[in-house]
Amino acid sequence: MEANITGQNDERVGLYVYDNNEIEHWIEMEFDGEIKYHEQDGYPDKAVKRTKDGNEHVEQARKFAQYYVYRQRGYDTVPASRHPERIEAVRQAIHGLSDDAFEDLFGGLSQQLASYHDPEVDRSITIPRGAPDSDSVIYRQNLYLEIDLGASEVADQVAELAAVHDIDLEEFADRSATDLSKTNLERWDEFVGEFTALVSESETDISESVSLGTVSSLYTSYIDETGDQQFQQPDRDPLEREPDTVLELLPVEPGSLSEFRMYLDHHLKCQVRDSFVRMGLEPPERFRVVGNGRFKAAVAYNLLDLYPKYYDPDSLDGRF
Repeated sequence: MEANITGQNDERVGLYVYDNNEIEHWIEMEFDGEIKYHEQDGYPDKAVKRTKDGNEHVEQARKFAQYYVYRQRGYDTVPASRHPERIEAVRQAIHGLSDDAFEDLFGGLSQQLASYHDPEVDRSITIPRGAPDSDSVIYRQNLYLEIDLGASEVADQVAELAAVHDIDLEEFADRSATDLSKTNLERWDEFVGEFTALVSESETDISESVSLGTVSSLYTSYIDETGDQQFQQPDRDPLEREPDTVLELLPVEPGSLSEFRMYLDHHLKCQVRDSFVRMGLEPPERFRVVGNGRFKAAVAYNLLDLYPKYYDPDSLDGRF
């Protein structure tokens, strides 16, 4: 995948992208990542006339364009749900949790998964009535980052980013994200995205400067009898913004809490892998792992000839 920004005005950024088939795409997007114009010369214009792999190449170009503009211009163009730097920041933040904090945040999820494998363990939440069976349920939890600006190893760059986004570091430093107004949350959301890109580029260990500010309650999605994915909503979701990532776990055996922490670490590495792979990019080496990440990515790996089955260790002998 290659790209080049060709221009920008007060509303949009324009660029071209060459996908992995060397097909050129012309794309314009607004600063929030919404794509307003997209033409290409290698696939049918209508999605219904493309092959499944052809549609995926088109989607790769769009995702890569959003990521490229984000990295080159710093705009918040990548949805948080597939933002590799934010997911990695969450993974590092979990490393910084004490055992008690980890159990407080994820004990309910661990208990729910354990209930599948031990009849003595009560379920944290009930199986949704519409699910064909309990094994078809995916367990989800929204995770939100919080940054301790004073602990950052890149404080000078953080100060520059804060000035760009009109953030008063002293005002924000001692406040939880749950206390911020909607406008300040939007500014904070953009700031977090650029901060995580900054530390990713410098390979800084951010475990002491980034924490999990809050999480949602446990909730579910499931595949119904028609093959459609149905979503429940969490009973408690404390922030009115996109989460920095969402856990999506099948009812695996969680093991001890320390083993479950290791499993979540691997799950989040797989999510980062999915973000890069579905942009048409090879992930950085530390994220070339096999296992379950995002549900939509697993569906794509299963249906498309374009991809190996990255979710299945047996099909790849545990290797990327």
